[in-house]
Amino acid sequence: MQKQRGKLKDLIFLSITAVSAFAVIAISIGIFLVLFKESLPSMNKFGFEGFIFSTEWDPVKEIFGATPALIGTLITSFFSLILATPIAIGIAIFITEIAPNFLKSIIGTAIELLAAIPSIIYGMWGLFTLAPIMANDIEPFLQSTIGKLPLIGKLFEGTPLGVDLFTASIILSIMIIPFTASIARDSFNLTPSVLKESAYAIGATKWEVVKDIVLPYSKLGVLGGIGLSLGRALGETMAVAFVLGNLNQIPKSLLDPAATVTVKLANEFTEADKDIYLSSLYYLALLLFLMSFTILALAKIFLLKAERK
Repeated sequence: MQKQRGKLKDLIFLSITAVSAFAVIAISIGIFLVLFKESLPSMNKFGFEGFIFSTEWDPVKEIFGATPALIGTLITSFFSLILATPIAIGIAIFITEIAPNFLKSIIGTAIELLAAIPSIIYGMWGLFTLAPIMANDIEPFLQSTIGKLPLIGKLFEGTPLGVDLFTASIILSIMIIPFTASIARDSFNLTPSVLKESAYAIGATKWEVVKDIVLPYSKLGVLGGIGLSLGRALGETMAVAFVLGNLNQIPKSLLDPAATVTVKLANEFTEADKDIYLSSLYYLALLLFLMSFTILALAKIFLLKAERK
């Protein structure tokens, strides 16, 4: 009798866990099917290339193109990763290898609290505090220094308004630092102490231990944190909506206002008064869904290959 009860409990436990696991797959497939179904009118009218490679977005003429929004999404995500990754890895190294014990918990808690701040707070802070500083001080300074260089200077051409791609990238970088830093810290803590102690025993410096022992051992975890941060950057809406400008154009520099897929969806979804307009917004959402899925899949493939090596 007791054995039968044990088997019944195991069966119930197996069923619950299996349903929970397959529910994630079912929800993902359901989201894709809904987006695909709602996007069909726009797909039939514009096609794939006609929508992806078109720069015009005119609801009056019922002509819609996704190029500016897609490019804005990729640029803000790319530059936010460039800005956030070195800082996040530096924070993780300081917490695990340099900071005294009484500081480790304080800094770690502060980093985790940074991730808990609502995105709309970041957006309001960016619009009312950071954007004026960028327009009056930082962007003019960059134009007068880095902007004089032959190639990289083109990234800082234009009028410094503070509401542009550069400010949006900085806001995003601040938002994704906690994710990369927390995962990198946990990965660094998994490095066996015997490896570090052996390196110190043969005369290695702290920098050499970090460079030759800690980072190579935990690189997969760090890459996973970067991938998670990229997913957060691609899907962020409210913080970017405040400081990006939402101008449907292909940006020529980091100081130009632009649009992203998420910002366009948030600003225009309630204004879509025609079926083709609404379907085009669903088409944008479908492209963002596929973009995120593809990036995460490529990151997973890369991690598997690195693990095999």
